[in-house]
Amino acid sequence: MTGISRTSADLDPRRRRILFRAWHRGIREMDLILGQFAEAELATLSDAELDEFETIMREEDNDLVRWITGEKALPERFATELFSRIAAYRPDFDPVQQEAE
Repeated sequence: MTGISRTSADLDPRRRRILFRAWHRGIREMDLILGQFAEAELATLSDAELDEFETIMREEDNDLVRWITGEKALPERFATELFSRIAAYRPDFDPVQQEAE
């Protein structure tokens, strides 16, 4: 997948805005990870999860990539179930291997 394929017609304005921002990050790696996550899960996220997702998206793309790839230690504040779900959209992400390391 290389770009948005989900229609936003059935989404409320907040979710539409988040979907757009997820696909227009600044670096392609984060477009793909956050965009694919948003397309798949945005419609079912709770308000608290939307708040957390927006907080994550406010971080610098280069930091997000390093945290997701394990190049840089993940800050405690992002050691959450939602961040793990987002990281799972990395094409080569293997959560079993990540836990073993």
